[in-house]
Amino acid sequence: MSIKKRLILSNIGMIVIPMFGFLVTEIFLGYFFFVVLQERNEQLFMTVRWMMMVLVLIITNGLLTYYVSKSIIVPITKLSLAAQKISEGNLDYSITSDKKDELGKLSNMFEEMRLNLKEARAIQAQYEQNRKELVASISHDLKTPLTSIKGYVKGVQDGVANTPEKLNRYIDTIYEKANDMDELIDQLFLYSKLDLERLPLQFEKVDLSSFFADFVDELAFQLKEEQGIVTFFMDKEASFMVKADREQLKRVVTNIFQNSLKYMNKTQKVIEISLQSKPKEVIVTMKDNGSGIQKEDLPFIFESFYRTDTSRNSSTGGSGLGLAIVKKIIEGHGGTLWAESDLGNGTSIHFTLKKVV
Repeated sequence: MSIKKRLILSNIGMIVIPMFGFLVTEIFLGYFFFVVLQERNEQLFMTVRWMMMVLVLIITNGLLTYYVSKSIIVPITKLSLAAQKISEGNLDYSITSDKKDELGKLSNMFEEMRLNLKEARAIQAQYEQNRKELVASISHDLKTPLTSIKGYVKGVQDGVANTPEKLNRYIDTIYEKANDMDELIDQLFLYSKLDLERLPLQFEKVDLSSFFADFVDELAFQLKEEQGIVTFFMDKEASFMVKADREQLKRVVTNIFQNSLKYMNKTQKVIEISLQSKPKEVIVTMKDNGSGIQKEDLPFIFESFYRTDTSRNSSTGGSGLGLAIVKKIIEGHGGTLWAESDLGNGTSIHFTLKKVV
């Protein structure tokens, strides 16, 4: 019952209940004085009568006021205590209510706010942890090539590179490590812009069938040198027109391809690309025949600097941001991204893009 209805009924009760009480009192006193006691003293009767009526009024108003005030003050007290607990940082203090009045709704809204604050705190804590891990990863990935550069420069200074061939090899290595650092910084800068949503996406109509037909030709040329093949599957009768940023879409498929290529350990490397047309979206699948990913690692491969095998940092190179950038770009397109993997048999990366209506 709402507070408004409760107050209205309380006011009605303060009128109706005393009137009924007066009637009962009148009958009881009349019977008691004039029948039981055989008392004819009307002045005494009137005095007692008025005293009983005042008593009925006091009891009625007191009980109704207590009931109504209790139904309002108690929830307000609980809300006040909850607000104090939350202001002190205790976000585990629950204040749910099963009442249907305004204060019950307010309590439940307050509880929802508490849960949102608790979730926001957890997200903030996770963000802070990710920031620390990001700084640590950047420091490590920058320090590794920098240490190599310093070592080779020191070798040149100390005359270790005492032949033209050795000197050229040292210089080539220094250039390669510097290039790795430059690539990492570029990837980090791009990831930061995507994370802060400061990289505007230039959306246009893109026919994915034509887009991937051209891309597959580029991949086939790159894989040819490594005795690899790339296949492309789609329904030629279906429509694959989507809204996308062509440049960033190319970055997505390139990053997925490069990530797959690094971890393919088969003699013949195979990449399969397929398009699936849905009523409102297109599903793109890029599958490789690499080493696969363990089940416990699969949910985290799109996080920044996450590596399923720490040895990959040195053996395969890379910035550790490739798939994280893919995730940011796909989310910026309003799509979804997920992975499936069979350990030892390869990994499939799926993402969706919205169709042009």
